[in-house]
Amino acid sequence: MITIIDYGSGNLRSMSNGLSKVGSKSIITNDPEKIANAEFLVLPGVGAYGTAMENISPYKKIIIEHINDDKPFLGVCLGLQVLLSYSEETANIKGLGIFKGNVKKFKNIEKIPHMGWNQLKIANDNCPILKGIDKQFFYFVHSYYADSDDSSIVAGTANYGIDFTAVLHENNLFASQFHPEKSGIQGLKLLKNFVSLKK
Repeated sequence: MITIIDYGSGNLRSMSNGLSKVGSKSIITNDPEKIANAEFLVLPGVGAYGTAMENISPYKKIIIEHINDDKPFLGVCLGLQVLLSYSEETANIKGLGIFKGNVKKFKNIEKIPHMGWNQLKIANDNCPILKGIDKQFFYFVHSYYADSDDSSIVAGTANYGIDFTAVLHENNLFASQFHPEKSGIQGLKLLKNFVSLKK
């Protein structure tokens, strides 16, 4: 069973449907007890960084404990960005600080947000959710991107005027800037890899 955190800033149904397509049952919940007892957690995200951090506040300790216990965790889009220390979108609001680094806005690029299909380039062959995936196209919608202080946790990149982080990975913690649940066969492959992880 996969637990999807309902904190008011996510594409919950599309993620649930994506997990269902790879044969995995999921629940969508804002119940702290159910989230705390989850074996697998998914944190989707759309919208503003500051609002997301405000909404995540009741679950912050639970999320950190889940990750510290090395249980599988997947952040998606804004759900990746909140894992870093802060964002240029709302620089006065701290992120979860699980990954060291910050979130920057695309600059000197004609069209923002970056919206549509873009090619993923694998940067770390040891990332299990990217097994069997390389140079395939995934669906992105974002104006900001992660700038990690640690290149060793960057598992995948894409290019939109600049090379930017598309996947972060450390132990059983994973995060994608793109939406796997909206990325066709290759996105479902990523989700299948995630739900197949050993707990």
